[in-house]
This record gives sequence, structure tokens and C-alpha cells, in this order.
Amino acid sequence: MVTGSSGLVGSVAAGYFDKLGWEVHGVDNNMRSDFFGADGDTTWNLNRLKVACKEFTHHTIDIRDRQSILKLCDEITFDLIIHAAAQPSHDLAARRPFDDFDVNAVGTMNLLEAARLYRPEAVFCFISTNKVYGDVPNELPLQELETRWDYARYEDYNGIDETCRIDNCKHSIFGASKVAADIMVQEFGRYFGMKTACYRGGCLTGSQQSAAELHGFLAYVMRAVAEGRQYRIFGYKGKQVRDNLHAYDVCRAIHEFYLNPRCGEVYNLGGGRENSISVLEAIGRSEQILGKKLNYTYVEDNRIGDHICYISDLTKLKSHFPNWSVTKNLDDIFEDITRLYRRL
Repeated sequence: MVTGSSGLVGSVAAGYFDKLGWEVHGVDNNMRSDFFGADGDTTWNLNRLKVACKEFTHHTIDIRDRQSILKLCDEITFDLIIHAAAQPSHDLAARRPFDDFDVNAVGTMNLLEAARLYRPEAVFCFISTNKVYGDVPNELPLQELETRWDYARYEDYNGIDETCRIDNCKHSIFGASKVAADIMVQEFGRYFGMKTACYRGGCLTGSQQSAAELHGFLAYVMRAVAEGRQYRIFGYKGKQVRDNLHAYDVCRAIHEFYLNPRCGEVYNLGGGRENSISVLEAIGRSEQILGKKLNYTYVEDNRIGDHICYISDLTKLKSHFPNWSVTKNLDDIFEDITRLYRRL
């Protein structure tokens, strides 16, 4: 079962496991269109999956609908549950806090309890977020370079690892709801002995993302360049840095955990230093690839709880799963996304 199966990670996961011969059940009610309007509509992606996949069944279920989730887990045997459905936006969470918490925290609880009651042997992989760390990463000493911020100390070079604290900081409402879900996924693993993992994602990306201004960093930059949209940079001089990981490599990490599961694990998941890029650098590369200039304005105020420089330290993930590595570099990621927009 894949929740958020019409979104980025969910749709790539559906295709990935379908190609391996699995029977895949997707759960998605296109709430991204409710959150982000026409830009967020995932209907096109669902239609693509129905054509491309051999053993894919779609279920139009809202993960907040507890009885429907319980019924689904009772009726169908799942070996692996990939929970990728979410309300993913900082700004939207502050405007719609009940929706944010009900989707991110309560929806996750519904899935965990349904799995515990009916499929306790299933492997449960949750797409969490680096926003569970709040603004703690901003406490690290930084240096300002020409086009980006970077860590000032050698010992921070590889980025943020899983020992970073998650409390006594500002998260954004979104980050707080994901903390609640993240901790509960861990607890069901540690308390009930279930095989659960939290993947605290950096910028997870790819061409299957229905990118909108409030969510979908790289894909939305390229969309803005291709379509001649006005783009807004929020604070930090546009030098804020993110590490980017293609959704295909996310699926490979999930697959590795399925083959060698543990109880209540946590992994930082991103592209690492090699796949890091700032907003300004992303704009420059998008303009070069698409042959167009971006019209943008600078907003002095950064997003609340936003990271200045965030790079995922992948040491733990690689040590647990030595067969996993980043297979798609930034050039591959840009080329993949470009296929959507080169025609415009």
C-alpha cells in the first residue's frame, strides 16, 4: 500500500514496485489540489499510473477517514506500507492548522493502528521531513559565500545527522505536526515491535511532482522559468541551501529497509553535499537549461522556521544499507524535470 500514491514519492514508489512484480494499492484523494489549487492537481499522475502499471489498484480514500483505512487493511494483505501522504507546506499549515494536523498526525495514527491491528508483520515506511529538527540547524556556524550559505566548521561538512535535537526550537506548524507523526511511527516500532522507519527527507524531487509555489522547490523553479511566472525568493538573500534527492533513490532506500527491517528506526534522507544547491544556483541552472530568464522578486522575510543551510548527513543510512547510494546526481535530476518544461 502506498498513501499519497498520486504525489511525487508515492507515484514513483507505485511504479518502482510494480516493475518488480508487486501488487500495488494506491491511496490518494487528490487533496493536493485542495491545498494548492490547479498547480497541485495530481489527476494527470494518477492517469499515468493507470496506464503504466500492470498491477496497480487505486483507492480514493482520505487517510483521515479512520474506518475506511481500517477496512482496507482488514480486507487486503499488505507486506509493505509506504506512507507518503501529507500536507507538506509551511505557510499553508499556519492558515489551516486543523487540516494540517489531521492529515499529518491523525492520518498517520490511523494507518499505524490499522497496520498494528490487521497487518502487524508488514514493514511500515514513513516519509517524514527534515523540518522535525525545526530551526536547530540554523544554530550551526555558517559562512556566506558568493551564491550560497555553507557550514563554517569542518566537522559540520557532511551536514545534519540523526542526533540533532527536535525540541526547544521553532518548527513551523507543519514541522510540529510531522514531529507528532514521526515520534508515533518510532513508538509503534519500539513499543509494539513493529518494523517501522522514518525517512526525514530533505528536498525530495523529480518530474512526477505537481509543483506549486508553497511546495516543490526545484520543480517549481523550473516551472516558473518555463512558464514565465513571477517567482518569489523568501529571505536569506536567496542563498539558502537544500540537498536534493530524486524520488527513485527514495524508493531504493525504502526497498533496502524492507529487505532488512528494524524496529523504530530514523534516517536522514537527501542528496547529501554533492546534490546540494541554493535558490540562486537553482535559478541560474534552470535559466541556462531552458534558455529563458526568470522574473523574480525578493521578499526580505524568510519563511518561519525555515532552514538557512540544510544538507543531510547520510552516514547512518549508508552504514545500515551499504547497497544504497545516490544514483541520480543534480544533472540527472534537472534533466528529468526538464522533460516536463522544455516544450514550453
